[in-house]
Amino acid sequence: MNDAATIETPDFTTLPRGRLETMRRAGAEVLECHRVLRKGGLNLVGEVLREQGTFYRNNHYPKGDVYDRDSHSQYYYHAHRENEHGHFHTFLRGKGMPEDAAPAPEAAERDWPAGEKALAHLVAISMDKKGQPLRLFMTNRWVTGETWFPAPEITRMLERFEIDHAYPSWPVNRWITAMLRLYRPQIETLLLERDAALEARRAAHPGRDVFEDRDFEVLAERPIELTVQIDAVATALGR
Repeated sequence: MNDAATIETPDFTTLPRGRLETMRRAGAEVLECHRVLRKGGLNLVGEVLREQGTFYRNNHYPKGDVYDRDSHSQYYYHAHRENEHGHFHTFLRGKGMPEDAAPAPEAAERDWPAGEKALAHLVAISMDKKGQPLRLFMTNRWVTGETWFPAPEITRMLERFEIDHAYPSWPVNRWITAMLRLYRPQIETLLLERDAALEARRAAHPGRDVFEDRDFEVLAERPIELTVQIDAVATALGR
């Protein structure tokens, strides 16, 4: 896991108690998922790759992705970056979004998924080979082929993400759902940083299509450590 000394200790004392309680429960869920997998000699990454054959860079795992037909949440695991084993990409599809969710104005001029086919990337979770989370990050539009929604719109979608079935692994699905609740403050901040990075890139390269800029892949990123996050939540609740 990450060296805790390199992880910023968050101050959650300004968050509403209800939000903190949600994060506390999510933290307990995350640890429980690790516990039951570890007890069986398993881990999160191994569960996603189980019975999937040879692991190829850039391929989606499990094959066909994971989709919840009730919440319209989706995720997949793949690998193509250095200093990690791979990462999860998490999404919400159009049918699961708030009815008034508005994509970026540029969407009207682009051949991006729209309406019920709209696709919003929520956050990516980087993993090591032992199945431990390393960092959260945000990607440019071309990476996932998503419909670009501004940060405030995706923030409204975060609580709607839920994978509530057992394929390919019930602990993995519960873990991913809980991670988005446990780390919601950081995800919201990363979304704002993502949008700011996009605007800075646009200003620095007038005339360039920043959404399709292959030299501009990761827009915002930060390391995470489960024990640091869970302890910070407990400290805030104690106050």
